[in-house]
Amino acid sequence: MTLVLVAHGTRAESGARTTHALADEVRALLPEVPVKVAFADVRAPDVTTVLRSVRGPAVVVPAFLASGYHVRVDVPAQIALSGATDVSVTQALGPAPSLVAAMHDRLSEAGWRPGDAVVMAAAGSSDLRALADVRRAATLLSHRTGSIVRIGYAATAEPRIADVVAEVRETADRVAVASWLLAPGLFQRAVAGCPADVVAEPLGDHPRVADLVVRRYAEGLYYRAVA
Repeated sequence: MTLVLVAHGTRAESGARTTHALADEVRALLPEVPVKVAFADVRAPDVTTVLRSVRGPAVVVPAFLASGYHVRVDVPAQIALSGATDVSVTQALGPAPSLVAAMHDRLSEAGWRPGDAVVMAAAGSSDLRALADVRRAATLLSHRTGSIVRIGYAATAEPRIADVVAEVRETADRVAVASWLLAPGLFQRAVAGCPADVVAEPLGDHPRVADLVVRRYAEGLYYRAVA
C-alpha cells in the first residue's frame, strides 16, 4: 500500500531536498512499500496530484509538527479533490516524544551545554490546537534539558523568536535555540538570524523522524484493518 508523505512545502531547494531525503530514509525502512512525496502548499506536486497517480489504496502521513490548518483543512480538502476513495490519513508527526528527542539531538549537535538558557523556535500558527502542540513539545524538551524552555515563533504567532532571545539574553550567559521545524526554508532563516549563541538545525532527515513516519504508516494500516 502506497505511503504518501505530505510536507508543508517551501521555495527553498534545501528544504525540498530535506523532505526527499526523509522519504529516502523511509524507503530504506520499508523497501516493499511505494513512498511518494507531496506538498500541502507552495510547492508541487500537491496531495491531489500525487493521489491521482496512485493505483490502489494509500496511507497519507502528514509530516507536520503540529495539527494546524494544513493538517485539519488543506490536506483533507486535497484528498477529497483527488477523487480517491481508498485513503487513510494518519495523525501528524508532532509533538511525539521521539521528535522532541530528535530536536534535543540537533540542539546538542549545535553546541548546547547544560546550564544554557533554551528557547524553542516554532513556525507559528493561528490555530489554538497547533499552539497547544507546540507548548507540549516545549514541555517535553524542558524535561530533557533540565531547564525552562521559552517559545518563540518565526511567523504568525507571538512572541517572535528574535524578541524572546533578546529578552532571555538579558539574564543568561548563553542562549541556545532549538529548532522545532522539519526542514530548512524561510522560517529556519528567521531562526538563524536571531542573536543566540547556539542555533540548532531543523529536525530534517534525523533517523527518529523516519522511524516515526514508519510508525504512523503502521498505525494507518492497523486502523484500516479494524475499521
